[in-house]
Amino acid sequence: MNTPIKFLDLAALNARFARKFEAVFQEVLASGWYLSGSATQRFEQQFAAYCGTQHCVGVANGLDALTLILMAQKECLGWEDDDEVILPAMTFVATAQAVVRARLRPVLVDVSPEDFLMDVSLLEATVTSRTRAVIPVHLYGRLCDMDAVKQVAERHHLFVLEDAAQAHGAQRNGVRAGAFGHAAAFSFYPGKNLGALGDGGSIVTNDTELADKVRALANYGSRKKYYHEGLGLNSRLDELQAALLSIKLESLDEDNQQRQQWARYYIEHLNTPYIQCPTWPNAIEEHVFHLFPVLTDHREALQTYLHKRGIDTLVHYPIPLHRQPCLTPYFRDKSFPITEQVAAKELSLPMSPILSKVEIDTVIQTLNRFTP
Repeated sequence: MNTPIKFLDLAALNARFARKFEAVFQEVLASGWYLSGSATQRFEQQFAAYCGTQHCVGVANGLDALTLILMAQKECLGWEDDDEVILPAMTFVATAQAVVRARLRPVLVDVSPEDFLMDVSLLEATVTSRTRAVIPVHLYGRLCDMDAVKQVAERHHLFVLEDAAQAHGAQRNGVRAGAFGHAAAFSFYPGKNLGALGDGGSIVTNDTELADKVRALANYGSRKKYYHEGLGLNSRLDELQAALLSIKLESLDEDNQQRQQWARYYIEHLNTPYIQCPTWPNAIEEHVFHLFPVLTDHREALQTYLHKRGIDTLVHYPIPLHRQPCLTPYFRDKSFPITEQVAAKELSLPMSPILSKVEIDTVIQTLNRFTP
């Protein structure tokens, strides 16, 4: 067997920054300041500027980022328990869990068969008198149709929260993920395009009041030590992760360009009737290909075939939200046919900025020889 091709080789990905990582580790260690210090402030300023927003608040993870934004808006605007938040049926469970954690009610919209993102043509029909917000998810690194989302949101006075956990650097017409809605949530989970060496997340926004509220809620509901104006969480991006992220942010655009190059190469050279590749975006959009998902009617056989030949793959996400046990009470007897098809057929191929052409060619040639 040839050298295995990992789905994502995090050790090799981060080894590129080893010397810089070691230097900032020593700086943070020597500082004696490990939370809410200068490294976090510096990264927050850098990432806000990168996204094109006024504010960034570092938090512990992407789930907390989503939750804290919803909690803040609920308090600020007087939303009631069980007010509704619309989100796509195809996404990681954290999107829906954040809604429930904020004591709001998730409402699902099916996805488009073309890009597997929220089918915005179905959005307006889902709005009710209890709808307060919509969460477009930029799944796989591709931007949802934010112009269409915002048009519906404006007509119905809805808060727009981007779930940008997989879309660091994605853009349309020069506007990056995070700068389209009222606020956005990012994850810095190690496997993301901008990944830490542990958990991490952030919110970005142009709303100063919202940023201040989130910062307080993430600090036990406190703006002043030992004075707690509300019930909050303990959710902070630590100094070391912030320092590491500042280093990796410098290479994010270059890494995204390499992901795009490999995605285009996959699309141009995969020649088999047994898989359906994602569509290439139009000229005004930059898809950052956090994942490269294909659809196949032969997922188990294909995954086994690739595994035996040393090629790692993953499935995202085999159990859709409306069938997750933790969410059953909200979606009993609901059906979302496109989401169900994607969940049954999706297979993610290796995608990383450090994959070699030899590795990509091996994946392509192996796939093109597959017969069920």
